[in-house]
Amino acid sequence: MRCHACRSEVPLASGESVGFRETCARCAADLHVCLNCAHHDPNAYNECRESNAERVLDRDRANRCDYFRPGSGGATASEERARTLSSLDSLFKKG
Repeated sequence: MRCHACRSEVPLASGESVGFRETCARCAADLHVCLNCAHHDPNAYNECRESNAERVLDRDRANRCDYFRPGSGGATASEERARTLSSLDSLFKKG
């Protein structure tokens, strides 16, 4: 798994879970966050592909979601913004 904040690799054994209070050894960012979850999808309803998960407003802060599964750490907020703007530009491009 990658830390969503600093993008450093966080080693996890196969099947190992991430505790609610665990933090990144490199930058001290919370690890049990939506941005590190395999279910996180900025294009999905509530930005989560798990339909039973409760809505979480602060996706970069620790939460107690029972559906959390370590993911790739996703894109940083600036990467997501750039990708979204690029998609919008292509929609309205004249040509």
